[in-house]
This record gives sequence, C-alpha cells and structure tokens, in this order.
Amino acid sequence: MNDQTVGITETLSEKLNVPQVDLSDHKIPDRLISLIPCDFARKYRCVPFKKMGKTLQVVMADPTNISVLDDLKFMTGYEIEPLITSETALESAIERYYGDTQSLAKAMEDMREEELELVEDKEEEEIDLQKLHIAVQEAPVVRFVDSLIADAVRKGASDIHIEPYESFLRVRTRIDGVLYELPSPPAKLKNAIISRVKVMANLDLAERRVPQDGHIKMKLAAKTIDLRVSTLPTIYGEKVVMRILDRTAISLDLEKLGFEEQGLKNFLTAIQAPYGLVLVTGPTGSGKTTTLYSALSRINTPKTNIMTAEDPIEYNFAGINQLQVKENIGLTFSVALRAFLRQDPDIIMVGEIRDLETAHIAIRAALTGHLVLSTLHTNDAPSTISRILDMGVEPFLITSSLNLVVAQRLMRRICNHCKEEASVHPEVFRELEIEPDEMAGVAFYKGKGCLECNNSGYKGREGIFEVMPITNEIKELVLSRRPISEIAEVAHDSGMLTLKEAAMLKLKRGITTVEEVARVIKTFLE
Repeated sequence: MNDQTVGITETLSEKLNVPQVDLSDHKIPDRLISLIPCDFARKYRCVPFKKMGKTLQVVMADPTNISVLDDLKFMTGYEIEPLITSETALESAIERYYGDTQSLAKAMEDMREEELELVEDKEEEEIDLQKLHIAVQEAPVVRFVDSLIADAVRKGASDIHIEPYESFLRVRTRIDGVLYELPSPPAKLKNAIISRVKVMANLDLAERRVPQDGHIKMKLAAKTIDLRVSTLPTIYGEKVVMRILDRTAISLDLEKLGFEEQGLKNFLTAIQAPYGLVLVTGPTGSGKTTTLYSALSRINTPKTNIMTAEDPIEYNFAGINQLQVKENIGLTFSVALRAFLRQDPDIIMVGEIRDLETAHIAIRAALTGHLVLSTLHTNDAPSTISRILDMGVEPFLITSSLNLVVAQRLMRRICNHCKEEASVHPEVFRELEIEPDEMAGVAFYKGKGCLECNNSGYKGREGIFEVMPITNEIKELVLSRRPISEIAEVAHDSGMLTLKEAAMLKLKRGITTVEEVARVIKTFLE
C-alpha cells in the first residue's frame, strides 16, 4: 500500500468517523464469510470482518450507504458496524475469499438462461462422446458444479448427492447428518452435470454401466478441499455422491467430542495403555473415525510407531504410517495386519474388524504387546461382546485382550445464534420411555432458524458415548458366556452411562432439543 493510498484512507476514516482496519494480516473465518453471499459482496464491495456479540463488523467500500447497511442487517441478523480500508485491500480480500466461488443461485440462473449444446439421455452405445465433452466444458455447467461444491463447503455439509430421475435431477446436501434438498437444475442438463463431476474426478466418461470411484482436489477460499467421488448406475442414469473431506472443519480434540468426564477418563486410560484392544462401535456416520483419529492424535509422539489400515483414508496425518486397503488386489485388513506385525509397530489402527481372520490377528497383536484400535458395527457397547463371540472368537481371547468398548452416536447442537426457550408436552417423554417427573424443572430450548444455521435451528454436532471398561467382573461373565443383558447391567452398575442417559444429559444442559433426542434415541431403542 503506497503512502498516497494510506493518506486517502486515513482521511476518509477521520472525515466519516468510521474505524480503519488492516485486512492483510487478518484471517476471516469461513463461518463469517458465509454470512454475506458472494454476489452481494461483489456487487456492493464488502466483506465481514469480526463478530462481537450481536454486532457484525463489515469492511465496506461505502460505509455511508444506508440501504446496504439495512440489507446487511436483515440478511445476517446482526447489528452492522461499518469499517473502512483501502480500495486495493478490499478488492484483494473479496477476490481472496469469494474469488473461487460463484453464487449457487446465480449459477443456476445462468444455466436456465443460456442455450447449451446438450447430449440426450440415450442408451450407452448412442451417446456422442464428443458432444458430451463439449457440454461438460460449457461455462454455466462448470460454474454450477463449482458453486454447488463451494456452497456445500460453506454450509458445513459432509456429502453432496446428485440423483437422476426420469423427469428431473435431484440435488441434496447432508448437513449435520440430515439431507436437505436444493432447487433442481434443468432436467435436460443432468448428463452434462454428472459428466462434469466425472471429468473433475478423472473417471471414465464413457463408462456408465458399473460403479466408479474417484477423487477431486480443489482450492476454495484459500484452503484445499478434498472430495471422494462415487458413481452408481441407476435406472435413469448415474447417481453421484461426493464426500467432502475438509480437515479444518473437524475437531480432533478428545475433550471437545462430547465425552462425559468419567467416560473420557476411562477412554484415555485405555488408549494410553501399552497394549490391548480398544473398540469403537456404532452405525455408519456415527463419528467412529473422528474418535479414532482423535485418539491417535493424542498418543502420536516421535517415540511411537503408529500404523493404520483404512478403507478409505479420510485424512493424512504427519508421523502416522497410513495404508489404504485394496481388496480388489488382495490387500485386505487381515493382510495389512500381518504386514504391520513385521514393521515393529507400537500402535495399530484397523479401520474395521469384518471377519474372524482379522479379529484373530488383531487379538494376537494386542496379546503380544501392541495397542490395537478398531471399529465394529454394533448397536451398543455390551452387544459388541456378542458380536465378537458370533464371529467365532473364544471367550478367553476376548477377556485376555479387550480393554474397553465405546459405543457412540452424533447429536445435532442447537444453534447458539437463534436459541430460544421451548415448551415440551409430557406425552413426548412417555413416548421416549422417560417419566415426565424426571424432567421437572428442566428448561428446554430450540433454534428458531437463522442465516448462521441455514434456517435449520441446529449448528454442528457432538457425540454421545457409552464407555464400557472390561472389568474383572465383566470378564467372568464373558468366560461363563452369560447373556449380554447381564453384562450390560453389571457395566451400568459400575458407572457406565447408556447412550440414552448420555443423550438426556445433553438435553438437560440445553445443548440439544427434545426432537433431536427422539431422533437419535429411536436408533437404539428399536
């Protein structure tokens, strides 16, 4: 910034009585950038700067424009405090934070208005590949796909679904575990849009008969985003799912995952043990991988050799040796485990124990001085014992190797920006098998919906955990092959919180809503 520019900015700041700021050294969080849409920021040349309570500071080209100030207040839900900076710095910031993205609505409008040379939805052998290549490079299609990804990342989505049907193309994004439908693009563009994603993921454009998997890496708002792409042939074309892998959006801090105090202590004791088996269980999408990665981050030191076998590898970690399982060439979890044992490991993480062979090798590793972390798909912690027995593992091997089992689910948190008190009818608790008297005196809340949470009332998720250490008493029950109900009872008497109890604690603290508790509880009550 030259002296003349500095002088002009300082003069304007004094004359207008508007604070001057330096944007060059200030990193604006994505959650603030998402408050002001790209097209608005570009048109009126403004960027959010900092949030302080109910006030949002916005750097503006014209801080005297009352109309823009009113629009910003209505759009964001905050009181607006205008700031000023040099024109060069402001333009640079707009380009830096909005340059890689286009408004999704604008991209959709461009597609509807512009005539494209399209490829009809015909049988595979009739498709004109040359026309298809032309279509996927048309500016409106490119802008739409780029904007769709950018919009999903800014909203904190984990997945993007593109689903072809006979007369329309459905597009949905999964945010905090729930799918939300977006306005449908023109049906005639479904081939071009799906093919554009395949081109970005380096997939075979001509092959539409078999599933394909690929990967996209793109830069968005000064950070790199990885997307795992999967295609699946359906009756009306290929369905595409893009899993967004944004490491900056996840927390690997065990203290912030949602563990209760005693459960966290038990988990830390288990993962800091010199050897033994620790299992994390739950359905797909319950946060098991994040828990395992958080555990590895906690125990990763230069003095330990950590090796992981994953399918797929979702995030790369410095200091950890990660292996991608490839079953199509014979590189299975069991093969990887055998190889690990010849690599002088201290800690081994296996993405999932799927069969007896993998279970036996994992247990052998745990019995020979290694700490082994893995996952299973079971409903709760006690039933994990039953699942391992059903695989064919002998009870004495389980009791000799297993240190602890964690079962978990994810619950949506109420958006703090639009949180308000709510009333709950006692009958709701009876449906959840909870006596209304237990909830007497508890204040309940909900989110009314705002721009901060995409009008959902929820912002972010945290876990509920059922942490079961394998005590001597539980070992005796396992050796005697006692029913799982007895193991669950003994574990509970020893201090284990059930998933339902953990969920109710979140409700009582005002972290989540009754509706969210009902949604999550039903998955393990049925």
